[in-house]
Amino acid sequence: MARVKIDDALFQRVKKMSEQAGYSSPEEFVSHVIEKELSMLESIDTNEDLTDRLKGLGYIE
Repeated sequence: MARVKIDDALFQRVKKMSEQAGYSSPEEFVSHVIEKELSMLESIDTNEDLTDRLKGLGYIE
């Protein structure tokens, strides 16, 4: 299994939200969030649509 490093403050937020949402672990929560985001991004038809979406999310300028 691959591992990803995130800073401690973000992990604490993930841990808190995963518990509140009823996930069995922070890892399960993160996997679900990533799956959901990837599914949304994969459904975008063109590179222009993807660029607009990423700009709207603040990932790129």
